[in-house]
Parts: sequence; structure tokens; C-alpha cells
Amino acid sequence: MAQAQKEFSVVGKTTPRIDAYERVTGQAQYTGDIQLPGVLYARVLRSPVPHAKIVSIDTSKAEKLPGVKAVIHHGNTQIPWSSGGLTHKRFIFNNPVRFVGDAVAAVAATDRQIAEDALGLIDVKYEKIPHVLDAKEALKPDAPKIAPNGNLSVGTGAFSAPIEESWGDLDEGFKEADRVFEDTYISKHVNNAQIERRVSVAKWDGGKLTVFASTQGVSNARTDIAKDFGLPLSKVRVVCKYMGGGFGNKNQAQDYDYMAAALARVSGQPVKLEFTREDDYIGMHGRWSSEQRYKIGVKQDGTITAVQLDAVTNMGAYRKQSGNLSGTDFYQIPNFKKVILPVHTNTVVAANYRAPAYPQSVFGFASFLDQIAFELGINPLDMFMRNRIRLSKNKTPFTSNYLEQCIIEGSKRIGWNEKWHKPGATSGPVKHGIGMALAGYPYRSGLGAATIRVNPDGTAHVLVGVTDIGTGAKSTMAIIAAEALGIPLNQIQVTNGDTDVTPYSVGESGSRTTSFTGPAVVAAAEDVRKQIFALAANEFKAKPEELDLRDGQVFAKSDPSKKLPLGRIVKDSGDLIGRATTNPSFPKEVEGKSFVAHFAEVEVDTWTGHVKITRYVAAHDSGTILNRLTAESQVKGGIVQGIGMALTEELLIDKVTGIPINPNYRDAKVPTHLETPDVEVIFIENYDPYGCFGGKVVGEPPITAAVATIANAIFNATGKRFKELPITPGKILQAVQV
Repeated sequence: MAQAQKEFSVVGKTTPRIDAYERVTGQAQYTGDIQLPGVLYARVLRSPVPHAKIVSIDTSKAEKLPGVKAVIHHGNTQIPWSSGGLTHKRFIFNNPVRFVGDAVAAVAATDRQIAEDALGLIDVKYEKIPHVLDAKEALKPDAPKIAPNGNLSVGTGAFSAPIEESWGDLDEGFKEADRVFEDTYISKHVNNAQIERRVSVAKWDGGKLTVFASTQGVSNARTDIAKDFGLPLSKVRVVCKYMGGGFGNKNQAQDYDYMAAALARVSGQPVKLEFTREDDYIGMHGRWSSEQRYKIGVKQDGTITAVQLDAVTNMGAYRKQSGNLSGTDFYQIPNFKKVILPVHTNTVVAANYRAPAYPQSVFGFASFLDQIAFELGINPLDMFMRNRIRLSKNKTPFTSNYLEQCIIEGSKRIGWNEKWHKPGATSGPVKHGIGMALAGYPYRSGLGAATIRVNPDGTAHVLVGVTDIGTGAKSTMAIIAAEALGIPLNQIQVTNGDTDVTPYSVGESGSRTTSFTGPAVVAAAEDVRKQIFALAANEFKAKPEELDLRDGQVFAKSDPSKKLPLGRIVKDSGDLIGRATTNPSFPKEVEGKSFVAHFAEVEVDTWTGHVKITRYVAAHDSGTILNRLTAESQVKGGIVQGIGMALTEELLIDKVTGIPINPNYRDAKVPTHLETPDVEVIFIENYDPYGCFGGKVVGEPPITAAVATIANAIFNATGKRFKELPITPGKILQAVQV
């Protein structure tokens, strides 16, 4: 039963960002804008070979170059990067090097050009080691060994391998099936491709290190740096007021933060280390590629009876994340088993990229379901509706689930019943197609902290550790505070992203900001409201619990006409401080998830292979939408990234040398406005009982269904199934001409 949507004063409106003026006028200081007196500029030397032992490094010529102040490498700087490798130890400089792009040395100089010139003067002698680039080849017994414990990436806990999950009786499920289908789907490594390049500015004041970082998590970065540099937390400060996007690969501290700090310590001067765009593509991780082998049993009406998934995921030279595949999570599967093998190869590292385990595996599973519907003569809409998830792992209910409504509303808006046709049925060289897919993302709660100070003039100052990574998190915290306090949004000031000033934040990844820090803001507001009502009790000659606060006015519940401005109540008391650390959790008997149903129309030109997306409808169950403007923007942005993954993007690596061929925007073919359609966003709003003001996850779900939706639309247009990403014009031409 739907939870009634509640009425709010601030939540749910279309609200511009509270710092929009600073951003659009250039007043906002991103990390790249930080200029400190005496700052040096740093550049990184990277390995030109995929696997080699460094025999020697001669930096004498570089050190003699006028303007060079510090040169660091594995021989003189062995700083661990603990979050950079979770199954075998990784340093900021490693020997042996394990992929083309592995950092070898870094130089700090008085200007950028000198630093770059110095890199060319460093003489490195490599002793090459056999390498392996393909994940399946890496699992063979005679494959070159990349990690000390082998190429299967075996760690502990969440990073063990194989990754296994099962429920029900798989054999029985296949016996119950009328038909059993098997096929393989392949996704490729794609880069996060954020606009802001990676930049870090580090300085030492005595024994204290300050890092101005382009990070998604100042608290995590501080903890990482303190641990790996052997410093007390009190001796590390991390600041990130504005960030230009990361999509998962800027959380925690990164090796460039460590390099900047190490160079600053050696030189005795502040250091700014800026990645080039190529550094961005090969020096930092992207999404892991996968080969997914499915076996699916179904009844004649399309009802799933069993699913078996065996897959290999390519984590590159180091494992920074799970390597899991979770695209089956949105379908009712009574009998299930998956075995995922995360594998090391001598390629660029793979880890978090917006909904890390989802779009590539939703592509595989939803494409295969669409194909099975075709084989059975079933309309895909009926196939997806029939198999939509009701219970997690066939047993656990969700905190809320309106996936059915998403399917109904989305299909109506796109005109599915009128426009769907048999695959490849339209005449002429330009083929029309329509497709859909289901997906979403887990919704969790956890540790958050906030401080709210109510000033004598009745305004409020909110302090939170969150970094706004493009999601509007800073504005969201202000909206939550305004709603919870009962004062207008324009009377809220937010300070964020400075570990010396602001409290803990889990880090802005995994769509956790609102559900982790939001409850802490609400609790801090409740704390300070109690203080306000205690002060106001004498004024109203009432008990504190008989008072309320709305629109900046304190009033008696029994007679709302009796009211006083908040400033009048607190003006003589000094600041009122509300603090809260919260760690809410869901009951064990429920699970949290946001759900989406996406629909797309395409035109496929069979003479050129070009795909034009003519219409896109995205229906989302994300509970209460706290800020409609930002939420719609998030949905549209995620879909654009999915379009790139579906049609154009792939990090190409030379099969002989291991050298990345296209590590830049131009050659990686990231979509522009010319390739993206207008996206129609539908929010199926129902109050989630465990969400902050009833809200669930918004940031991650949009990309999860996009790849499969487009792939299924292309199949409907052409009658040809594409099982390997990206679906390029060349692949389309080859298929339609057969």
C-alpha cells in the first residue's frame, strides 16, 4: 500500500542551488583555483610498458635542471596507498610496474613546463616481464603472474573471490522450465570522464599537513592520509569546498594527494599536482569490463524459473572495488546462483564508476530477457512486468517498491502499446525501434554527523562534512535543515568540506549523502529546536512542548496567531548549538532500494550505422524528491553517461604493447549535447517510511537501465541482437548487411 506523500514547506520544491551564483560567476574556488605563496607545480612520470621490473632510476639530470625542487620515486619514497589496492599492497610508486600508466616518479618545479621537461630527463631502465591483457587468458595456469597471490583477485571480506551468491534450488528451477536459454554478453572498460581534472594542493605547517583535494570524501581522505603517512588525525586537514564531478573515482585519498604531500615535504614548499587529461584516463580507474555467461530457465509465458550467471570481471592491475555484477537484482528469480571471478590483468585499474556493478550487468541480463521474449513471441513489456521484483532474493520485502507504477507510467508516456512492433519490421533504410529495461540501486542508511548554530538574528548556520560533487548535496543539506528547523531556506548558511571545521561524512559515493548525513541534520535541528522552545516558554507562558516553529516564527500550537520572530527569542542568549551523530539502520526484515523503468525510441540508419535516440522516458521510484530541479538533472546526467557506454565509449588497448590508444575526450567519444536527446523524467513519488523526509536514492539509479534500454531499442529497430558493447556504427553495418 502506498504511503501518503506528506506536505512540506521547503522539501519537494524546484530549488536552485544555494551556491549557484558563486559557481556561474567564477567566484567558487575549486581545487585547481587554489594558489598558495611559493607554490611549486608537479607532474608524474608513468610506465610506458605493461609489466616490468625497474632496474634503476637516474634522476640526476632532472635534479640539475634549473627550477626543479624535488624528485620522488620508489627508490626514495615508499609510501603505501592502502585504498589503492585491497588484495595486495600498493604504493604510490611500485616496483614492478604492472600496467602502462603505473606511476614511476613525480617532479616538483617552479613552473609546469619545467616539471614536464624534467620528466624527460629521468632515465629509467626496465626489465620487461611477460604480460597479460585479457581477463580469461589471465586465469590460465601458465599466464604471467601479476599479483603475489595470483591473478584471481582474492582478498578478504567483501573483496574475497570468487564472488558467490545463491538461493533456492537451481537444478529444480531448470527442471520446472519449459525452455532454457544460454548466451554471453560483454561490456568494456569505460572511464568516468568527469570535466574537472584531478588536482591536489598540499602544504606542511610544522608537522601538520593540509591537503586541498578534489575528493568526494574529505573525512575518508583525511583518514587515508593519516594512516599511510603515519600521522595522527589531528595533524591532517583535508579541504574540498567545490568539486567538479568524480562519479566514483575521487572518493578517499588518491595517489596524487600523496605525491603532492610527499613533494611538499621534500621541497619545503606548497605543491600543486595537476593531472593531464591522459593521466585522468590511465592513471585513475574506470568501470570494470565483464564477460557474462547466462543460463535462464523460463515458463512458456515468460516467467523466470531459474538464473545462473558465471562471469569474469577485469579489475586491471589492482583491485580497488568488488568487481561484482548485480543486474539481476530487479527481477523476481526463485532459484539463482552467480559466480563472479574478479581478475587481475596488466591494464588500467577498474573500480567505482556511478553504480559500479549495475549498468554493464543490467545490459547483459535485460538484453537477454528481451531476446527470450522475442524467442517466445511475447511483448517485452509483458516480459518485464511479469518478472519485475517483488521480494529481494525471493524472501525479503522492500522499504517501498513502486516499480510496477514506474513500468505503467513510463510505458504510457512513451506510447509503448501504439509504437511497439516486431523487431526489424519497419521499412526503409532508417529503422524505428523502441526498447525498455528495469533497474535501480540499493538504498542504505548509516553514520552521519551535523552541527547547526542558530544565530541571534534568527538565521542558521549548518556545518556538514559533505562535498557537493554535482548532486546538489550542499543545497540538499540546506533544504533538510530549513524543513527540520522551520525557517526559510534563504536564512540557512552551509559550511562544508573542511575536516578542521566540519563533522564526519561518509563520503559522497554510493548515493549515501541524503540517507547518511540527512538524518543527522534533522537530529541536530531537533536538538536546537528544544533549546529554542525552552527559551520561548516564558515569553508564551507555555510548556516547551506546546510550542512550534514555522517560517521563522515561534508560535503556540493552541493559538498560531500568538507568534514571535525567532530572532526575538534567541537574540539575548547568544548562539544556540545543536549537534547530532546518527547511525540509523533498517530492520533486518526489510531491504532498501530505488527502482527505475526506462524507455527509449531510436532511429537506426542502416546505410551509415548511425543511431539517433529520438525520445527517452525515465520513470523513477525514489521516494520523496527533496529538490526536483537537482533530481531531474541527476537523472538526465546519468542517462547521458549510459548513452556513451552503450554507443561509443571504450578504452581501447593495443593488444601487443598494452598501450591505451584513446585516453582523451576526443578519441574516447564521450557524448556531447549533439548525441543526447531531451529526457522526460517521471518521479513516482511515495513516502518511504525509512527515508529522510521519505526520500530514497536518486544519484546512482539513472545510469543503471540506460545501456540496456538503448540496446533493446536497437534490436527492435534492426532485428539484430548486439551482445558486445559499445554498439558502434561499424558493428551495426556488419550485422545488418549479413
